[in-house]
Amino acid sequence: MKNKRQQPGGFTLVELLVVIVIIAALAGLALPTIMKNKAVADRTEALSNARQIGLNLFAFDEEYGSFPGADTAEDVKESTGTALNFGGNFSNDYFRQLIATVGKSEKIFWAKTPQSKKKPDDIIEPGRALEAGEVGFGYVMASQTEGQSSNGEPGRPVVVTPLYKAQTNWEFDPEAFGEKAIVLRLDSSATAETIRTDNRYVNIGDGRFLQTTGDNTPWGADMNPVLRAPEAKGQ
Repeated sequence: MKNKRQQPGGFTLVELLVVIVIIAALAGLALPTIMKNKAVADRTEALSNARQIGLNLFAFDEEYGSFPGADTAEDVKESTGTALNFGGNFSNDYFRQLIATVGKSEKIFWAKTPQSKKKPDDIIEPGRALEAGEVGFGYVMASQTEGQSSNGEPGRPVVVTPLYKAQTNWEFDPEAFGEKAIVLRLDSSATAETIRTDNRYVNIGDGRFLQTTGDNTPWGADMNPVLRAPEAKGQ
């Protein structure tokens, strides 16, 4: 009777196949845990960076009377002599005002999202500062031209992430940070809020969402916030 064919090391082909199947099964079981831990790590980094952006915003507000907007751009250019570009409708364009004044690093403006996978290179010269893909946060303004102020309603959001497909419709990506959105408010608090998977909105209770305006909301009846999305590569 012939012996079963053996592979080097004394294992039969069947035994090797069984081992491969077991390893694949264990890897499949471990993958969700690994992905969850990665999402938590990315979320923690985003929280830390949001707080740092908050410190920069409040320092800017103390100097210029509000957070960055179209109305502060000329003041920043005059006071700093910077050649950085502030024109545009992305959060990158407004965050560059912080680069020119109170902060000299790009790194705090990064959060890992599908549209901002690579960390900034920290080159802040004109044409290179906060390039497309180097910003992961959206920026919330008081109007099309005006930034918010630290004197506003404390519960108002000013910096948010991760925006779904880097859009401005207040939808958030539930996969980036484990169904959590990072929200920096005017009271300097940065928190992780739950994203609803059915509509990708952030629920603030009583059937209202982060973008809900009107009485008994952080925005009040007289303010319609304008959300600026980060510029993704290829836009």
